Amino acid sequence: MTPPRRVGLLLGSLRKASVGYALARALPGLAPAHLVLEPIPIGGMPFYNEDDEDQPPVSWLAFRERIRACDAVLFVTPEYNRSVPAALKNAIDVGSRPKGLSAWDGKPAAIITYSPGSLGGYACNHHLRQSFACLNMPTLATPEIYLSGCAKLLDTDGAIANAETRAFLAGAMSRFAQWIEANASARSTTHW
Repeated sequence: MTPPRRVGLLLGSLRKASVGYALARALPGLAPAHLVLEPIPIGGMPFYNEDDEDQPPVSWLAFRERIRACDAVLFVTPEYNRSVPAALKNAIDVGSRPKGLSAWDGKPAAIITYSPGSLGGYACNHHLRQSFACLNMPTLATPEIYLSGCAKLLDTDGAIANAETRAFLAGAMSRFAQWIEANASARSTTHW
């Protein structure tokens, strides 16, 4: 039997009515039962400034501890101006410090991006992958999860409207669960 795995869920949009919030409500029902998705808020943290590391804001310390307590991290985000939303980039920077004590180190990750256009947040997805490579976050390579036309993604109740999209996301979450286990096995046999 697979042990429960805590998955930190980070949303790139701070807007309560965003597609990301709807996905955050839907994904636990599409994921294998042993994945426990825990939303971790990112909106209240001050911008990262290394000068503040002598007396770090409480929100930074709490965020880092929540990430460290997770077995993996799932990022669900829109694309802003062909890149990563500022609040999400700030969270990544806060979690990566202080130098040598990154909360992200070795955490398996997966990325879901979305946009109203046809590219589905492609640029944001790959900008995140670039950051995760230098943070030692093994990132799920396939399936790549780009949700285009997000204005039509949800029904009037805020649920995922399309059965094909639900099936795709369920498959992606199953693959992510396998990825988490593969990385957990690698960590247990490797001295980091």
